[in-house]
Amino acid sequence: MTASTLPAAKASASAVSGRNTPGAKKRRSNREGFKINWWLTALMLAASLTVLLPLYFTVAMALKSPDQIGTGTGLAWPNPMNWENFAAAYVATNFPRAFMSTAFVTVLSVIGSLACSSLVAYAIARNWNHRFFRGSFVYLLSAMFIPFPVIILPLIKQTALLGLDNPAGVVFLHVLGGISFNTLLYIAFVRSIPVELEESARMDGATTWQVFRKIIFPLLAPMNATVGIFAFLGSWNDFLLPQMMIADPSLQTLPVVQMLFQGEFNTNYSLAFASYLMAMAPTLVVYILAQRWVLSGVMRGAVK
Repeated sequence: MTASTLPAAKASASAVSGRNTPGAKKRRSNREGFKINWWLTALMLAASLTVLLPLYFTVAMALKSPDQIGTGTGLAWPNPMNWENFAAAYVATNFPRAFMSTAFVTVLSVIGSLACSSLVAYAIARNWNHRFFRGSFVYLLSAMFIPFPVIILPLIKQTALLGLDNPAGVVFLHVLGGISFNTLLYIAFVRSIPVELEESARMDGATTWQVFRKIIFPLLAPMNATVGIFAFLGSWNDFLLPQMMIADPSLQTLPVVQMLFQGEFNTNYSLAFASYLMAMAPTLVVYILAQRWVLSGVMRGAVK
C-alpha cells in the first residue's frame, strides 16, 4: 500500500466504523422509524366506538328473542342466541325479490353515474376556455346548494307523468342527482392528465370518443372507484326516493320493505335488526373491497 492510498483507506475505515457505532444506529432508526402519537391514537380509538358500539348493538339485538329484548340492557349479549330471527326476517321481507330490486337500482345507478359524470367532466375540463362550459360548471355546482326535499315533489310529479314511477325512474334521478358532486371530483382529476396523450392519439386517427374510451377513462380508475362507492352507498341505502316514486309494492327496495317491522303501536326489533344486518352485508363487502381506492382517489384528484 502506497502513501497516497493510506488517507483514503483510513477515511473508508472510519466511515464503516461510524456506521457501526450505537449512535449512528440510533440516528438511523430515528430517521427511518416513526413516533407514535398516543394522544391521536387514543382519540381515534374513542372515535371508532361511535361505529363499533352501534354495530355491536345491532348484532346483539338481531340475536335476541322478544323476551330478552324486554329485560336487561340493550348491550347485554343474548344467551341463548336466536338465529331463527334471520330466517323469519328473510321470509317476512321476501328478501330475494327486494334484494334484486335494490341491486337493479344500485348497479344501474353506479354505471350511469360513472359514465355520465366522467363524460361531463371531460367535456368541461377540455373546453374550459369556452364560456358555455364554464357556465355549465357553475350551474352544476349551484345545484349542490339546493336542498333535495325542496324539489322532490315536482320531480315525482314529472316522473309519474312520464311513466317513470318505477325502479327505472329512481335510477334516472340518482344519476342526475349525483352529476354535480361527481363532476366536481372528476374535473380535478381530468386536468392532471396530459393533453399530449390525446393529441398523439388524434394524430393516429382516433376520434374524440375513442380518445375518451381508450385513454381517458382507463386513467380515471382511482376516481372511478371513489365515485362508484359513493354512488353505491347512496343508492343502496336510499329510502326517500323509492318510497315516494315506486308505485308497485312488489318492486320496492330493501330500505322501504323493512318498514313493515314498525307497526302503529309496537316494533319487532329482533326481526328488524336481523333484516338490517342482511341488507348491510353487501355494502360492507363492497366497501372493504374498494376502500383502498376511495381516499387515494379523492386525494389525487384534490392535489393534482
